[in-house]
Amino acid sequence: MDGLVSVDSEVSAAVRAADGTAFAALAERYRWELRVHCYRMLGSFDDAEDLVQETLLRAWRYRESFQGRSTFRAWLYRIATNACLDFLDRHLRQPTPGETGRPAEVSWLQPYPDRLLEPVAAREAEPDAVVIARETIELAFVVAIQHLPPRQRAVLILRDVLGWPAAETAALLEMSVAAVKSALQRARPVLREHLPERRAVQASATPLAERERELLRRFMAAHERADVAALAELLSEDVRLSMPPLPYSFVGRAEVAAFAENAVGPGSPLYRGQWRGVPVVANRQPAMAGYIRLPGEPAYQPQVLNVLRVEDGEITEIVAFEPRVFGAFGLPATLP
Repeated sequence: MDGLVSVDSEVSAAVRAADGTAFAALAERYRWELRVHCYRMLGSFDDAEDLVQETLLRAWRYRESFQGRSTFRAWLYRIATNACLDFLDRHLRQPTPGETGRPAEVSWLQPYPDRLLEPVAAREAEPDAVVIARETIELAFVVAIQHLPPRQRAVLILRDVLGWPAAETAALLEMSVAAVKSALQRARPVLREHLPERRAVQASATPLAERERELLRRFMAAHERADVAALAELLSEDVRLSMPPLPYSFVGRAEVAAFAENAVGPGSPLYRGQWRGVPVVANRQPAMAGYIRLPGEPAYQPQVLNVLRVEDGEITEIVAFEPRVFGAFGLPATLP
């Protein structure tokens, strides 16, 4: 607890001295985990970036309200959660129901770069360090919690993801403990309903398993050759492809293969293009940034970011994002 006491004492001193530089430096230590928290609440990396910045601005603006009755970290989480709830009040978002037998679409979904899941500095000595478990950041989980009303979503994240006690969660959300418990009881069945049935629970925050890296290599090779048959061999029978924010989805190996043939086959303007893939990791899942060079062009241009969900040695889901997300991954604007 000494680390927490030290930080909170330093914050109190900075508030008393109106030392904005010292206060900002202490708050900045929590940016990375607050951004993850906002991302879970909102499902959008861009919105999470904006809201964590809003959180830090609000923290300085209302710094006098930090009285040391809670930890500085808990106080920042309270500000961040309320900032997200305010945002969701202003921007009503509902998943779009899919066609019969197809999951609803979360059009605002964006991937989260793994390079930003951990802080730059080592945190082993910090008692409040947070490990981002895979099952709480995967796209499937982020999509599932978007089906919850905002306040239920906040309760579930605070209680089941961050492990906060009911009393602390109630204080943060200005709810009674009974209301928190009731919200959690209602949220859990909805979450289970919208998680994939075959979802493999992996509780670690370790790098990709070798089998995932190998499958990603094969996926990239098939993509670079525009080899639809080789791609189809990697897919599960019930694989799903979605392309947020576009309202299109394809379910089943045959549908996905047909889409791939249409996208890169002889009838496509991309048919004569040359592809290159760059391996990345998004939401603790294997991913490929795809670049294409069309005839006559001097460089490869960004085209798509494919995030894969892998189970039992097969690709069970592909979420294809627009290239505007490349910047968050530190990817180059073009490849020579």
